[in-house]
Amino acid sequence: MHCRDAGDQTQGRVGESATPVEPLSVLSRFRAELYTCLTTRPDEVFDLCDALTCAPGPAHHLAQLSLEPEHRRGHGSAYAAVNRGRIDIARLRWSLTALPLPRFHGRVVLAADISPWLRPDAWTSPQRSWCHTYGRGTGQAEMVPGWPYSVIVALEEGSTSWTAPLDIWRLLPGQDATTATAEQVRGLVDRLVAAGHHQSGDADVFCKQNLGWNTPRLRGPEAADRWSWVVMAAYTQLRLARCLAREVRLPWQRPAPPGRMTPARVRRGFRGIHADLHRPAGAPELARPGPGRPAGSRDERPAPRYGVPKKNKTGTKSLAGHKQAGQRTS
Repeated sequence: MHCRDAGDQTQGRVGESATPVEPLSVLSRFRAELYTCLTTRPDEVFDLCDALTCAPGPAHHLAQLSLEPEHRRGHGSAYAAVNRGRIDIARLRWSLTALPLPRFHGRVVLAADISPWLRPDAWTSPQRSWCHTYGRGTGQAEMVPGWPYSVIVALEEGSTSWTAPLDIWRLLPGQDATTATAEQVRGLVDRLVAAGHHQSGDADVFCKQNLGWNTPRLRGPEAADRWSWVVMAAYTQLRLARCLAREVRLPWQRPAPPGRMTPARVRRGFRGIHADLHRPAGAPELARPGPGRPAGSRDERPAPRYGVPKKNKTGTKSLAGHKQAGQRTS
């Protein structure tokens, strides 16, 4: 995406917003399409995505996002959004593919990578697999329980932190990563061709840590899937707003050249254009909180505990001290 001079795209009458018209309309249309993809609890999921986009730093806890001004509901709705919300993933995939995509030497270049969401101590989380991690030094690779995700993005040309996220899959236990990624790429290429984009090649990885993708401690894999798509939608909005957001620098940072702001700087300035964006989510209704569990009572239905399939690869070692669910030390 190329950033043109804002003066060529704004309306010149006094009192009107100086926000570029064309990028703003693209971003607003994507937000409207995103809301259409939310089939269950759409307002809660949309507010959670808005809070994540405008938050100043990584989201370590979902309750932390409920403190952002863009999240107009209680902290319980943030967990309800990922636990009980529903997203039309097929339609959202098409929506991401239909957006303007960056070009690398005149063509769309894809990058595929397996990114683990490590959950070594999450005994009550099902469908965990052994994830390959790299330690410091030679021969320090370990296999740690978690959820492996296959992420595909479109790369931009030159030295930049930006990518265009297009698809994300969670690999099931025992599923071959190469076979799953090949199927994922084939489906994405078909969508790119149907959307009028050129076919693509292969390259490197998409940066996910700035939004705190795998920092919330979610129990269910389905909730982790929904949160992953919320993060992708939030990052896509930042990418579309890179020409719109005003630069908000920290005291020790130098000014960024025009059109060269990093994702972190765009995120700090996204709140300034949020009021100009279409917000399809409805306002929350006033309600009283539920009674909750009586004081002093115990949970009579403990969550089931799950182990990890006993499968390891040659040349790596399992996480030291990790045992299957229900196994005790002598």
